[in-house]
Amino acid sequence: MPAYEYTALDPSGRERSGVMEGDSARQIRAQLREQGLLPVSVAEVVDTAPHPLGRLSLAGRIGAMDLSLLTRQLATLVRSGLPLEEALLAVSQQSEKARVRSVLAGVRARVVEGRTLAEGLAAFPGVFPEIYRATVSAGEQSGHLDAVLERLAEYTESRQVLQQRIRNAMVYPILLTVVCVGIVALLLGYVVPEVVRVFEAGDRALPILTQVLIALSDFIRGWWWAIVGLTAVAVWATRRWLREPAARRRFDHFKLRLPLVGRVTRGNNAARFSRTFAILTASAVPVLEALRISGEVVTNLPMRDAVMEAAVRVREGAPIARSLATSKLFPPMLIHLVSSGETSGALESMLDRAAENQERELDGLVNTAVGILGPLMILLMGGFVFVIVLALLLPIFELNQLVR
Repeated sequence: MPAYEYTALDPSGRERSGVMEGDSARQIRAQLREQGLLPVSVAEVVDTAPHPLGRLSLAGRIGAMDLSLLTRQLATLVRSGLPLEEALLAVSQQSEKARVRSVLAGVRARVVEGRTLAEGLAAFPGVFPEIYRATVSAGEQSGHLDAVLERLAEYTESRQVLQQRIRNAMVYPILLTVVCVGIVALLLGYVVPEVVRVFEAGDRALPILTQVLIALSDFIRGWWWAIVGLTAVAVWATRRWLREPAARRRFDHFKLRLPLVGRVTRGNNAARFSRTFAILTASAVPVLEALRISGEVVTNLPMRDAVMEAAVRVREGAPIARSLATSKLFPPMLIHLVSSGETSGALESMLDRAAENQERELDGLVNTAVGILGPLMILLMGGFVFVIVLALLLPIFELNQLVR
């Protein structure tokens, strides 16, 4: 029985919204009228582009934190022996967000129709990524859905924690950069012109540094709109250029060659790959399929290509570690742990250890980068302010020399 999201008006004119299950939109409207509500819109919960008949698009509207929370709740309920249909209903009722309730109602409706949980999740590919669906499918086939959901909950939570660490670490440098640019723009746009008026009243030639500062201030005040426009156009053109696969691949190659950025990029993608590969192999997903899905979560195109090429070599009979080492893009520690896991038959545990090692190293790299960027931005801003103050003080020094 499909799920429909509705918007209706009560007798007092207040708008109400929610999710109901029914055979058709007409039945939902009839049920709403029986409850004394006036239907405004009724749309089936789907995950595709907006349909001309009024279907609702929910693609990408559930964040990583919401996905992590609902996975943990679902895993707990399934582990306790609650039927899957009731577990989905309970998690849906537990959530305070309408978009989460709508998606879970859509999944539950498909499960009630007799489909598997993986098939229900597949109706929302923008919400549940391929690794999520493949892992659930493997758990259902093996009869260990509760254990697989527990692994998925841990996986989504660890991914959320890692992303949150990186975002939090980048807040300080970004905020400091904005403050620096704002202070320099304020000095050049408003402070410098007011002070320079005193010097322009005299007939003496101003120092070169002061003249350059005045010219720069006049340019910013007269052409600020052009600077803002060109900056916006440059950002738009760069983003459009990066949409091209060839351009994105060259840019990703360039990032890997940078001293600190390259290490952070390599560590982040290696951690994502090893963690995804570990949970897929632990869930009895075939190795080739696990490699393909793990490659999809790698955001750096050269490293993603390396995983896909490694999958081709593994299909031909080559070891996983040797196939990954051919590209020389993955950290040596990851390669050695994968090789040890293949030799000892404990690939899953070695992949988990590799993921933990990469996440630890990435955390240290990010903290180091933030520790360097903070003082560097302060020194840079101090240098700009020093030059501005020096340019304003030079005419005063010359005037004091004349007085003496």
